[in-house]
Amino acid sequence: GYFPNHPSVTRTKMPTEDSSKEEFEKFLRKPEDALLECLPSQLQALQVTAVLDILSNHSPDEEYIGGQLEAYWEDEPLIKAAFERLNGRLMELEGIIDASNSDLNLKNRTGAGVIPYQLLKPYSRPEVTGKGVPNS
Repeated sequence: GYFPNHPSVTRTKMPTEDSSKEEFEKFLRKPEDALLECLPSQLQALQVTAVLDILSNHSPDEEYIGGQLEAYWEDEPLIKAAFERLNGRLMELEGIIDASNSDLNLKNRTGAGVIPYQLLKPYSRPEVTGKGVPNS
């Protein structure tokens, strides 16, 4: 994220009225310096951003619910039929989510600055998408 708005770590506490007199006077003279001392360094911010990016990405070999039928189940007609029903229902679910996201009556799903809901959309591609239900 954008570190001045939401830093993941602070290096020092912001001075308050309860701080030492010298520290508080320094804060009153140049408050921006006190703020910059609290925020993470550029290196710390870069490291946290890199780690968050890596942890947020979907793996290229991640498997999703209903994604692919295991080879040893393909010969079982009952299991194959159930799997195809599951896939059909998952596609319906994705359609329902898309319809809700485009419904102008749902103010929490559409409008300026509103991010569409995607968390339970069943399928995703390998990157940061905010969607996809892993097959676990």
